[in-house]
Amino acid sequence: MIQVNNLDKCYGRQVIFDKAGFTLNPGERVGLVGRNGHGKSTLFKMILGEARPDAGCISIPNGYKIGHLSQHISFSEDTVLKEACLSLPDNEDGIDETYKAETILMGLGFTLEDLTVDPSALSGGYQVRLNLAKVLVSDPHLLLLDEPTNYLDVLSLRWLTQFLRNWRKELIIITHDRDFMDGVTTHTMAIHRCKMRKEAGPTEKVYQQLLMEEEIHEKSRINDDRKRKETEDFINRFRAKASKASAVQSRIKALQKKERLEKLADLRNLDFAFKAAPFTGKVIMEANDLSFSFDNDSAPLIDGLTFSVSKEDRIAIIGKNGKGKTTLLNLLAKELEPKTGFVRHHDQLQKAYFGQTNINRLAMHKTVEEEIMDVHPDCNRGTARKICGIMMFPGDNALKKISVLSGGEKSRVLLGKLLVSPVNMLMLDEPTNHLDMESNDSLVEAIDAFDGPVIVVTHSEMMLHALATRLIVFDDGKVTLFEGTYQDFLDRVGWKSENESGAPRVKKNASGNKSVNKKQLRRERAELLNKKSKTMGALQKNIDEAEKEVIKLEQKIEQENREIREASLKGEGEAIKIITKKLHDSKARLDALFAKLDLLHAEFEGRTKAFEEELEGLLTASK
Repeated sequence: MIQVNNLDKCYGRQVIFDKAGFTLNPGERVGLVGRNGHGKSTLFKMILGEARPDAGCISIPNGYKIGHLSQHISFSEDTVLKEACLSLPDNEDGIDETYKAETILMGLGFTLEDLTVDPSALSGGYQVRLNLAKVLVSDPHLLLLDEPTNYLDVLSLRWLTQFLRNWRKELIIITHDRDFMDGVTTHTMAIHRCKMRKEAGPTEKVYQQLLMEEEIHEKSRINDDRKRKETEDFINRFRAKASKASAVQSRIKALQKKERLEKLADLRNLDFAFKAAPFTGKVIMEANDLSFSFDNDSAPLIDGLTFSVSKEDRIAIIGKNGKGKTTLLNLLAKELEPKTGFVRHHDQLQKAYFGQTNINRLAMHKTVEEEIMDVHPDCNRGTARKICGIMMFPGDNALKKISVLSGGEKSRVLLGKLLVSPVNMLMLDEPTNHLDMESNDSLVEAIDAFDGPVIVVTHSEMMLHALATRLIVFDDGKVTLFEGTYQDFLDRVGWKSENESGAPRVKKNASGNKSVNKKQLRRERAELLNKKSKTMGALQKNIDEAEKEVIKLEQKIEQENREIREASLKGEGEAIKIITKKLHDSKARLDALFAKLDLLHAEFEGRTKAFEEELEGLLTASK
């Protein structure tokens, strides 16, 4: 358990935390949300002892091991596998647990050949993956993961999702990918207005709760200001009348005692739309028999790919990293020349291209405003300032140098540059990296509303499910066009590595051989399947009943929230107290139900995994 109490932290005039606190209970997996710059990474640093709070305390039990994903790259071994094994916990029994490191490395996208490679020879992205593997291998009490998805492809991300769902210790994770976060966490904690708010359940629940409370605060403030003004008018009107002196003094004292509700400061959200240019044709781009390799000796990354792009298309390019997704986008943008075949652009094509390396193309010595103005000669300062405001660089923030911006701020500058000129096709390479969750949501909305085709490289399954209507899939050593949504792909085709059941390690007997009685194994398998059916059926029934109770309670809480809003508008103080008490009781019951559901789901997943491992063991033994 970790306890954080009365935490204060400021950087100059900027207040990050003001009397903030939370408790992390055993087995909780917490998604940490909040806008960029609001203190998520600062909290991690303070838990790790890398930064100190100005006041307050963070209590961590003795012997409590914390593992975190470090961006600092430092390797000492000469192979990837040896480096990962450095983090294996000490084993008193002397059992070789190298297989644990192998399993995690393979899950994160390393091949068997990669395991013998020198870590220093890996790309930057795979070096970060190796750091992530070392953290997972170390099996700490608490995992702190800050944007672990940035260097993962969709397959590694799916594997990590399953790994973290089965994590039985504590976890705090920061990620811009809402679906990934909701898929692995039991609780969500929001850093909001310098406080911390932790609730059981997904991100949406916390955001709705905060929004509802702010609506109530604002309505109560308006009602309070109205009553205050009425009281002040009474005091001013009757101050000079001796007959009203007692009443005036009474109201003055009451006014002095009553705490004034302050107007909440506005919190800006990214809110923009791409400017569409007209296109009157049917096909805006064609790729015919497209092939490409970086040298003549290696197998082609792309071989014989043919497809066309029309106005309504939302095409997602998906697959493992290093297989050619970005290369394909560069070919389509005509930044690379194909070895064979051709890419034909319509004469009316006006594209907006957001590339992974485009952040590096920003001029560090220029301001945000200057970068926006440099896009087009007709972009004057007024237009640039308007776009700066849309991208959350209002006023003098538009005069910030690129060199002082964070990764997320630089990404917003790049998006702002795409808004200067009208376009009729978007080409986006991992556009969600470095954006916070709110900006990510705004980007998906803007892409969805764009009146023109979109081609996007992304590992975000949230974006894939939300947007993609066609897919270009890099898998099984080839690239293919899939006509359908991402869910269609998962249902009808799926990823090859997930379809193949990897053979588990077989424990050998003392002589090193396996003894197999196939008739006995078939009987054991039938008994195991029968036991699984009964056990999982009973568990599922308990889960269904608990979920029905949750739905009823959430409906009750929604009704009580409406009653509070109505009472606030009418200024019925006594009614507000009564309903608030009922609401508090309902939330406590809901939290208890969520805790019960967490335990039931954990037991369900654990037993499912145990049964699957037993079945796989029997299957392997029969071969």
